[in-house]
Amino acid sequence: MRRFIGVLIKWLARLALGWAALTLAVILLLRYVDPPVWSWLIQRELSPPDGYPAEYRHDWLDLGQIAPTMQLALVAAEDQRFPHHAGIDFQAIHDSLRENRRRGPRGASTLTQQTAKNLFLWQGRDWSRKVLEAGLALLLELLWDKRRILEVYLNIVEFGPGVYGVGAASEYWFRSPADELTSDEAARLAAILPNPWVYRAQPPSPYVAQRARWIEQQMEQLGEAWLLPVTGR
Repeated sequence: MRRFIGVLIKWLARLALGWAALTLAVILLLRYVDPPVWSWLIQRELSPPDGYPAEYRHDWLDLGQIAPTMQLALVAAEDQRFPHHAGIDFQAIHDSLRENRRRGPRGASTLTQQTAKNLFLWQGRDWSRKVLEAGLALLLELLWDKRRILEVYLNIVEFGPGVYGVGAASEYWFRSPADELTSDEAARLAAILPNPWVYRAQPPSPYVAQRARWIEQQMEQLGEAWLLPVTGR
Protein backbone atom coordinates (compact mmCIF):
# COMPACT_ATOMS: atom_id res chain seq x y z
CA MET A 1 0.00 0.00 0.00
CA ARG A 2 2.82 2.39 0.86
CA ARG A 3 4.46 1.64 -2.48
CA PHE A 4 1.20 2.36 -4.29
CA ILE A 5 0.76 5.67 -2.46
CA GLY A 6 4.36 6.61 -3.23
CA VAL A 7 3.91 5.87 -6.94
CA LEU A 8 0.62 7.81 -6.96
CA ILE A 9 2.22 10.85 -5.33
CA LYS A 10 5.11 10.70 -7.79
CA TRP A 11 2.75 10.60 -10.77
CA LEU A 12 0.60 13.40 -9.37
CA ALA A 13 3.72 15.51 -8.89
CA ARG A 14 4.79 14.84 -12.48
CA LEU A 15 1.31 15.68 -13.69
CA ALA A 16 1.32 18.96 -11.76
CA LEU A 17 4.76 19.89 -13.10
CA GLY A 18 3.69 19.02 -16.63
CA TRP A 19 0.55 21.11 -16.32
CA ALA A 20 2.54 24.04 -14.94
CA ALA A 21 5.07 23.79 -17.77
CA LEU A 22 2.28 23.65 -20.36
CA THR A 23 0.56 26.67 -18.83
CA LEU A 24 3.78 28.68 -18.87
CA ALA A 25 4.42 27.71 -22.50
CA VAL A 26 0.89 28.71 -23.60
CA ILE A 27 1.05 32.06 -21.79
CA LEU A 28 4.45 32.81 -23.25
CA LEU A 29 3.24 31.88 -26.75
CA LEU A 30 0.19 34.13 -26.42
CA ARG A 31 2.44 37.08 -25.71
CA TYR A 32 3.31 37.02 -29.41
CA VAL A 33 0.42 35.09 -31.02
CA ASP A 34 -3.16 36.37 -30.94
CA PRO A 35 -5.47 33.69 -29.46
CA PRO A 36 -7.81 32.22 -32.10
CA VAL A 37 -10.26 31.17 -29.36
CA TRP A 38 -10.63 31.75 -25.65
CA SER A 39 -12.52 30.19 -22.78
CA TRP A 40 -15.52 32.52 -22.65
CA LEU A 41 -16.09 32.25 -26.42
CA ILE A 42 -15.91 28.44 -26.25
CA GLN A 43 -18.41 28.33 -23.40
CA ARG A 44 -20.84 30.56 -25.28
CA GLU A 45 -20.53 28.53 -28.47
CA LEU A 46 -20.98 25.17 -26.72
CA SER A 47 -23.88 26.30 -24.56
CA PRO A 48 -25.41 29.42 -26.14
CA PRO A 49 -27.94 31.31 -24.01
CA ASP A 50 -31.25 32.52 -25.38
CA GLY A 51 -30.68 35.37 -27.79
CA TYR A 52 -27.17 34.33 -28.78
CA PRO A 53 -26.67 34.90 -32.54
CA ALA A 54 -25.99 32.12 -35.03
CA GLU A 55 -22.62 33.72 -35.82
CA TYR A 56 -20.54 35.79 -33.45
CA ARG A 57 -18.78 39.03 -34.38
CA HIS A 58 -15.06 39.51 -33.84
CA ASP A 59 -12.27 41.49 -35.46
CA TRP A 60 -8.82 41.40 -33.84
CA LEU A 61 -7.07 44.77 -33.63
CA ASP A 62 -3.58 45.70 -32.51
CA LEU A 63 -3.57 48.19 -29.66
CA GLY A 64 -2.37 50.91 -32.02
CA GLN A 65 -5.60 50.46 -34.02
CA ILE A 66 -7.75 51.17 -30.96
CA ALA A 67 -8.48 54.78 -30.06
CA PRO A 68 -6.59 55.99 -26.97
CA THR A 69 -9.96 57.19 -25.67
CA MET A 70 -11.15 53.56 -25.54
CA GLN A 71 -8.04 52.40 -23.75
CA LEU A 72 -8.38 55.19 -21.21
CA ALA A 73 -12.12 54.65 -20.76
CA LEU A 74 -11.62 50.97 -20.00
CA VAL A 75 -9.01 51.62 -17.33
CA ALA A 76 -10.99 54.53 -15.88
CA ALA A 77 -14.03 52.28 -15.54
CA GLU A 78 -12.48 48.96 -14.54
CA ASP A 79 -9.03 49.31 -12.98
CA GLN A 80 -7.51 52.74 -12.38
CA ARG A 81 -4.43 51.29 -10.68
CA PHE A 82 -3.71 49.06 -13.67
CA PRO A 83 -0.28 50.63 -14.43
CA HIS A 84 0.90 50.13 -10.86
CA HIS A 85 -0.17 46.71 -9.58
CA ALA A 86 1.38 43.34 -10.42
CA GLY A 87 -1.86 41.59 -11.39
CA ILE A 88 -3.62 41.69 -8.03
CA ASP A 89 -4.66 44.99 -6.45
CA PHE A 90 -4.45 44.38 -2.71
CA GLN A 91 -5.66 47.90 -1.95
CA ALA A 92 -8.79 47.29 -4.03
CA ILE A 93 -9.34 43.96 -2.21
CA HIS A 94 -9.08 45.74 1.14
CA ASP A 95 -11.50 48.46 0.01
CA SER A 96 -13.87 45.82 -1.37
CA LEU A 97 -13.97 43.87 1.88
CA ARG A 98 -14.67 47.04 3.83
CA GLU A 99 -17.38 48.09 1.35
CA ASN A 100 -18.93 44.60 1.40
CA ARG A 101 -19.45 44.90 5.14
CA ARG A 102 -21.20 48.24 4.68
CA ARG A 103 -23.17 47.98 1.42
CA GLY A 104 -22.98 44.42 0.11
CA PRO A 105 -20.82 42.66 -2.50
CA ARG A 106 -18.42 44.70 -4.60
CA GLY A 107 -15.84 43.33 -7.06
CA ALA A 108 -12.09 43.90 -6.87
CA SER A 109 -10.80 42.04 -9.92
CA THR A 110 -8.08 43.79 -11.90
CA LEU A 111 -7.99 43.97 -15.70
CA THR A 112 -5.26 41.34 -15.56
CA GLN A 113 -7.48 38.99 -13.56
CA GLN A 114 -10.39 39.58 -15.93
CA THR A 115 -8.11 38.85 -18.89
CA ALA A 116 -7.00 35.58 -17.28
CA LYS A 117 -10.62 34.60 -16.55
CA ASN A 118 -11.94 35.35 -20.04
CA LEU A 119 -8.95 33.72 -21.71
CA PHE A 120 -8.53 30.52 -19.68
CA LEU A 121 -11.24 29.92 -17.06
CA TRP A 122 -14.94 29.35 -16.51
CA GLN A 123 -17.42 31.90 -15.21
CA GLY A 124 -18.58 31.85 -11.62
CA ARG A 125 -17.62 33.02 -8.16
CA ASP A 126 -16.29 29.81 -6.61
CA TRP A 127 -13.01 29.99 -4.72
CA SER A 128 -11.23 27.43 -6.89
CA ARG A 129 -11.67 29.66 -9.93
CA LYS A 130 -10.62 32.77 -8.01
CA VAL A 131 -7.41 31.06 -6.85
CA LEU A 132 -6.57 29.95 -10.39
CA GLU A 133 -7.45 33.42 -11.68
CA ALA A 134 -5.05 35.07 -9.23
CA GLY A 135 -2.22 32.69 -10.13
CA LEU A 136 -2.74 33.18 -13.85
CA ALA A 137 -2.89 36.96 -13.39
CA LEU A 138 0.51 36.91 -11.70
CA LEU A 139 1.91 34.84 -14.59
CA LEU A 140 0.45 37.22 -17.17
CA GLU A 141 2.11 40.16 -15.44
CA LEU A 142 5.39 38.23 -15.28
CA LEU A 143 5.46 37.05 -18.90
CA TRP A 144 3.56 39.84 -20.70
CA ASP A 145 3.71 43.62 -20.48
CA LYS A 146 0.83 45.95 -19.65
CA ARG A 147 0.37 46.82 -23.31
CA ARG A 148 -0.26 43.19 -24.26
CA ILE A 149 -2.65 42.59 -21.34
CA LEU A 150 -4.72 45.62 -22.32
CA GLU A 151 -4.69 44.60 -25.99
CA VAL A 152 -5.86 41.05 -25.33
CA TYR A 153 -8.59 42.14 -22.92
CA LEU A 154 -9.97 44.70 -25.38
CA ASN A 155 -10.07 42.02 -28.08
CA ILE A 156 -11.81 39.20 -26.18
CA VAL A 157 -14.26 40.89 -23.80
CA GLU A 158 -17.94 40.62 -24.76
CA PHE A 159 -19.66 43.94 -25.59
CA GLY A 160 -23.04 42.46 -26.51
CA PRO A 161 -24.63 39.12 -27.42
CA GLY A 162 -21.96 37.47 -29.55
CA VAL A 163 -20.01 40.73 -29.99
CA TYR A 164 -16.40 40.17 -28.94
CA GLY A 165 -13.72 42.82 -28.80
CA VAL A 166 -13.79 46.55 -29.35
CA GLY A 167 -13.24 46.17 -33.10
CA ALA A 168 -16.59 44.41 -33.54
CA ALA A 169 -18.26 46.49 -30.81
CA SER A 170 -17.48 49.86 -32.36
CA GLU A 171 -18.98 48.73 -35.68
CA TYR A 172 -21.95 47.03 -34.02
CA TRP A 173 -22.93 49.91 -31.74
CA PHE A 174 -21.74 53.01 -33.61
CA ARG A 175 -21.00 51.94 -37.21
CA SER A 176 -17.51 53.38 -36.91
CA PRO A 177 -13.97 51.92 -36.67
CA ALA A 178 -12.38 51.51 -33.27
CA ASP A 179 -9.65 54.06 -33.96
CA GLU A 180 -12.30 56.79 -34.38
CA LEU A 181 -14.22 56.26 -31.14
CA THR A 182 -15.01 59.52 -29.36
CA SER A 183 -14.67 59.92 -25.59
CA ASP A 184 -18.43 59.62 -25.17
CA GLU A 185 -18.65 56.48 -27.32
CA ALA A 186 -15.69 54.87 -25.56
CA ALA A 187 -17.18 55.69 -22.16
CA ARG A 188 -20.50 54.12 -23.18
CA LEU A 189 -18.77 50.93 -24.33
CA ALA A 190 -16.92 50.73 -21.01
CA ALA A 191 -20.17 51.45 -19.15
CA ILE A 192 -21.98 48.38 -20.53
CA LEU A 193 -19.25 45.88 -19.62
CA PRO A 194 -20.73 44.78 -16.27
CA ASN A 195 -23.61 43.22 -18.23
CA PRO A 196 -23.56 43.77 -22.02
CA TRP A 197 -26.60 41.52 -22.42
CA VAL A 198 -28.71 43.96 -20.41
CA TYR A 199 -27.13 47.36 -21.11
CA ARG A 200 -26.99 49.08 -24.50
CA ALA A 201 -24.36 51.53 -25.70
CA GLN A 202 -26.67 52.98 -28.37
CA PRO A 203 -29.12 54.32 -27.52
CA PRO A 204 -27.93 54.39 -23.90
CA SER A 205 -30.29 53.79 -21.03
CA PRO A 206 -30.35 56.45 -18.26
CA TYR A 207 -28.04 54.21 -16.22
CA VAL A 208 -25.52 53.80 -19.05
CA ALA A 209 -25.60 57.53 -19.83
CA GLN A 210 -25.02 58.39 -16.16
CA ARG A 211 -22.20 55.87 -15.78
CA ALA A 212 -20.62 57.05 -19.04
CA ARG A 213 -20.55 60.62 -17.72
CA TRP A 214 -18.79 59.39 -14.56
CA ILE A 215 -16.27 57.44 -16.66
CA GLU A 216 -15.53 60.55 -18.75
CA GLN A 217 -14.89 62.50 -15.55
CA GLN A 218 -12.44 59.82 -14.44
CA MET A 219 -10.78 59.92 -17.87
CA GLU A 220 -10.24 63.67 -17.52
CA GLN A 221 -8.68 63.20 -14.09
CA LEU A 222 -6.34 60.46 -15.32
CA GLY A 223 -5.42 62.40 -18.47
CA GLU A 224 -3.98 61.10 -21.74
CA ALA A 225 -0.46 61.28 -20.29
CA TRP A 226 -1.46 58.21 -18.25
CA LEU A 227 -1.37 56.17 -21.47
CA LEU A 228 2.35 56.65 -22.02
CA PRO A 229 3.69 53.96 -19.66
CA VAL A 230 1.01 51.48 -20.77
CA THR A 231 0.71 51.80 -24.52
CA GLY A 232 3.93 53.49 -25.50
CA ARG A 233 2.07 56.37 -27.12
